[in-house]
Amino acid sequence: MNQYLLSSLCLLALPSLAQADDSASALTLPIGTISASANEANEADDSVSLQTPTSAGSRLRLSALETPASTDSLSGERLRARGDRSIQDAVSRSAGISRTGTPGDGGTSLSARGFTGQGSVMQLYDGNRLYSGMGTVTFPVDTWAVERVDVLRGPASVLYGEGATGAVINTVSKKPFSGAIENRLRLGYGSFDRQQQALDSGGSLSDTLSYRLNLNRLRSNGWVDRGDASADFLSAALRWQASDDLAFTLAHDYGDQNPMNHFGTPLVNGRFHKSLREKNYNVSNDKQHYNDQWTRLSSEWQISDSLSANNELYYLKAQRRWQNAENYNVNPSDRQLTRSGYYGIGHQQEQIGDRQTLTFKHSLFGLDSRTLAGVDYNRIRFHLKSNSPFIDASTSATPIDLYHPAKGEFASHSPYRDQFKTTTQQMSAFAENRLQLSERWSLVTGVRRDYVHVDRDDLKNGGQSDRTLTGNNWKAGLVFAVTPNTSLYGQYSTSTDGVGGLISLSPGQQQFDLATAKQSELGVKQVFWDQRGEWTLAAYHIVKKKLLTDVPGAPGQKQQVGQQSSNGLEASLDLQLPHAWQLQANAALVRAQYDDFTQTVNAVQVSRNGNRPVDVPRRTANLWLSKALNDDLRAGAGVRYVDARYADLANRNELPSYTVVDANLAWKALPTTTLGLQVNNLFDRQYAQSQYNDGQQWILGEPRSLFVTADYTF
Repeated sequence: MNQYLLSSLCLLALPSLAQADDSASALTLPIGTISASANEANEADDSVSLQTPTSAGSRLRLSALETPASTDSLSGERLRARGDRSIQDAVSRSAGISRTGTPGDGGTSLSARGFTGQGSVMQLYDGNRLYSGMGTVTFPVDTWAVERVDVLRGPASVLYGEGATGAVINTVSKKPFSGAIENRLRLGYGSFDRQQQALDSGGSLSDTLSYRLNLNRLRSNGWVDRGDASADFLSAALRWQASDDLAFTLAHDYGDQNPMNHFGTPLVNGRFHKSLREKNYNVSNDKQHYNDQWTRLSSEWQISDSLSANNELYYLKAQRRWQNAENYNVNPSDRQLTRSGYYGIGHQQEQIGDRQTLTFKHSLFGLDSRTLAGVDYNRIRFHLKSNSPFIDASTSATPIDLYHPAKGEFASHSPYRDQFKTTTQQMSAFAENRLQLSERWSLVTGVRRDYVHVDRDDLKNGGQSDRTLTGNNWKAGLVFAVTPNTSLYGQYSTSTDGVGGLISLSPGQQQFDLATAKQSELGVKQVFWDQRGEWTLAAYHIVKKKLLTDVPGAPGQKQQVGQQSSNGLEASLDLQLPHAWQLQANAALVRAQYDDFTQTVNAVQVSRNGNRPVDVPRRTANLWLSKALNDDLRAGAGVRYVDARYADLANRNELPSYTVVDANLAWKALPTTTLGLQVNNLFDRQYAQSQYNDGQQWILGEPRSLFVTADYTF
């Protein structure tokens, strides 16, 4: 057993576990309909706790205390107050998760427990998964319409299928609620001409109909030259309570984005120069545009006291377009920049699916038991256009002045044309069970079998290829309730990842099986101090096998024999302190490495065994402290720390660690009006949030910025 699990066992054995107050009732905030006014719901959201059912860790509506896994829930109200504009900003305040996104993946890529990217950290919206095409996911757009974000760390393929070894992030949207119609209007303005106009409206239209409508319009000039950005978002839902036991919800979400189109700041002789921070080396006719649409029809049927059924039918559509010069290399002798990588890329993606689940309350071997069984089906069509093989025009090699870059035009000898289409059919059957072994012991188990068939048509050279892949995953977790407010747990789980995004696998990648991973984890969770405090601790060990590695003596060929592993500790603390102080803190330590991995460098096989995977920090930590200064005024400040990360497999190019401070202030000026001030990067730290072009370009974090908001409720 590794040292992290031994350390955790020692900690779990300590006799200092405080006895919590058993008289407090558990908070059971439903994941579906919110039966409260909009303002009351928002206040409840901020009190998400270990006793709140989590949508990511289980489909059985278990609370975090009942779930044998490391989970976290972030309320939408809290993350908006902190100034988190994206889901990725928000979840990177959760233990052990850091941002790795670039314009090429939609800016949404994350790292968790030593594994990175869309193929290992899955992102859901209301429990639905948009399969990543060419490693890209571009939804959700922002945090305005978010009720809560639930995080499950570690393998979760038994719940959601392949591609979930590091973590699962589930964004729960705001739901219709019953009661009088209430509206919330926000106007905001800040640094870099950032503007926001937003509306949140909901309530009952009749005794059986309720709705929720969210609109958000964002504009900004950006903090780099030619950094204009825009985003528009619509979320609408209508709920019909057909009877006491049956309800239907029709929802549609629409997002249209033109992000700040910046591929990073180039290094000069391996060093970052602050004077280049605001320079943009992209072409004048650049493009980066994402359009996403999600339509869902869900039903909830309480058939009897012991049986319920849920169904979700959904249609997802995404269109994406890039046209950029993405690679910038600087000659250190004359400090002239060469611009290359003229990539024109387009995605068209459609997905239709259905998920049916049945939940049973029953007796098993004379013990109380709850079982969920379900099936899901997805049909995904993906169409790629590009100017592959990306042969730059001769003018693209013309040196560019580093400090006064010429804009230039997109220049490629390769025409923009159809490349390939794929049709992917995915089917799965899954089941999960919680068995109450005794008053204190419970066993949570799950199984899943996935079947995926991919048909690929080469539209450029002709030809067709196909592949069928299957995955079998399971989990078993044991929970011991030391007290009603203190749980110890241990679990074992498995997962599968594709060697690339399933719907965009190349003919060569189609020849390989799914990569497999397994995890063992121990942890403790506790609510203490009369429900005013919570803390968690988790230790884990993950091994992932069947990585692609280069074949010795055969340039360009791959074999599926590689392995990587990670060991880690994660801890969190949440306190409601005297005199209206609140504290949230977390920290994570991970030791990740390649155990068996080789890379061909200049026709020579080089072992990368013992090296840390790209974009994985050893340590991360977050702290947020807030205080209600009086009944109408609240202030808060937070610190985010991310350790140094490597940008290449050789572990030679390193992104330095960074510490960023944010702050906010909220004043209830009138009973219906709240004014807010958000300050991001308070001390104007210059840091690399992620990297591009093998670490030769740093994707920098935003400079210090201020944003003022006015919220009016009517």
